[in-house]
Amino acid sequence: MNTKAYEKLDYSLALLSTAANGKRQGCIVNSLHQVTSSFPPKFTVTVSKDNETSRALETTGTFSVTLLAADCPGEIIDQFGYKSSRVGDKFAPYEVQTDGAGNPYIKTGMVSRISCKITGKLEIGNYILYVGDATEAEVLADGAVLTLQAFVDRGKAVPPQATVYRTVEIHGWRCSVCGYVYEGESLPPDFRCPICGATADKFVQIQES
Repeated sequence: MNTKAYEKLDYSLALLSTAANGKRQGCIVNSLHQVTSSFPPKFTVTVSKDNETSRALETTGTFSVTLLAADCPGEIIDQFGYKSSRVGDKFAPYEVQTDGAGNPYIKTGMVSRISCKITGKLEIGNYILYVGDATEAEVLADGAVLTLQAFVDRGKAVPPQATVYRTVEIHGWRCSVCGYVYEGESLPPDFRCPICGATADKFVQIQES
């Protein structure tokens, strides 16, 4: 199978967020799609079961998604794309707003937001596809949305929890728990992730594109 055939597709990057049991959760996804034009419009988003945000969605039944601006600062993507909520509140460095259901979101580096109530779900291997009815929508700024291809063109590896993953040429090892990348040909056997503390056996080698 020639993967280049479907790599012609492009996807928007978005910050998916919710709050459960007093904790704010959020991660970068590229799986948000509008699937109907009915009222209210329906959207789907797919999240890894290993993601803390996915676990929180099971509790809240609602979510917010903010679309990243084409010039979204890299530190925002680093914060929500490569760090785990297990090691702290990823929203802490930012001015946080909440939607009508209590879901957190930030305006910095974003162009628009959509809030949804979950009305269905489908398990797909290690992922869950959520169907949501839009309950709120707001334009936050002018400009284009950051796409998957535009992000890869920055020379960056796609956030590890993103549903659609494309590699860039990089030599290293990725933590399967939080996404931290150790750059180097070999990983020391006693290495521990500096972000989440995972042991070396939780790291997978990054394949060159």
